[in-house]
Amino acid sequence: MEANTRSTGRLPAAFLTPGSSSFMDFLGEHQPEILPGNRQLPPVQGVIEAPHGTTIVAVTFPGGVVLAGDRRATMGNMIAQRDIEKVFPADEYSAVGIAGTAGLAVEMVKLFQLELEHFEKVEGAQLSLEGKANRLSTMIRSNLGMAMQGLAVVPLFAGYDVDRGRGRGRIFSYDVTGGRSEERNFATTGSGSVFARGAMKKLFREDLTEEQATTLVVQALYDAADDDSATGGPDVARRIYPIITVITEDGFRRLGEDEAAELAGSVLQARLEQPDGPRAALL
Repeated sequence: MEANTRSTGRLPAAFLTPGSSSFMDFLGEHQPEILPGNRQLPPVQGVIEAPHGTTIVAVTFPGGVVLAGDRRATMGNMIAQRDIEKVFPADEYSAVGIAGTAGLAVEMVKLFQLELEHFEKVEGAQLSLEGKANRLSTMIRSNLGMAMQGLAVVPLFAGYDVDRGRGRGRIFSYDVTGGRSEERNFATTGSGSVFARGAMKKLFREDLTEEQATTLVVQALYDAADDDSATGGPDVARRIYPIITVITEDGFRRLGEDEAAELAGSVLQARLEQPDGPRAALL
């Protein structure tokens, strides 16, 4: 069939057959073996060593939501990669930050992007933010077999809800079984999540500006890197800075390298005077 397709230039019949608006259902019907949950791993003893992405943080502000991640991937006690990308746009108004097994997580994000694009092409409209969160939950659940072998993927999903009457940023967190929870104000995941959450808890305010929200996530990632060896802080020597994305009614935007460098530089400069970071004001 592939040779015939190349010679005629026509799409295979599978692409011309009416079906579900779900790209995963389409794959499940025509090529189920390439879905992540259907792959069989060879028998292994002990934990499988694979690069893992770590800390992801998200915070809402009145105009939208900020999603950010550090750049380090680890494999056991070694640094596997210093500049990995862990935050990706899902579509125009949402993004995913990945923690867990890096290779599987990136593959899941690409499948999720196709899922949303396929739905929009078939239905002629974007899936609601709630619907996107549910689709991602289904994908995570399909990876449960690999998660039980140590290859877990635990993302954060954030977006701007454009539905009439909402108009705000929202954050969704997940567990390895695909269980989904909507988080209020801020959320963290990954190995440094406990330390990042502590920083966000003391610094969060409901009236944050966009600039203050982006500064807050850098402060949280710095605190996580300070106490968690698997989380990488801003690396000035190599010019490696956290990936910081902002999602508002204008859509998804990733801060440029110069913006991220300036933001990280201001945080680092302030830490010279206060190594443990800013403190919440006492009433």
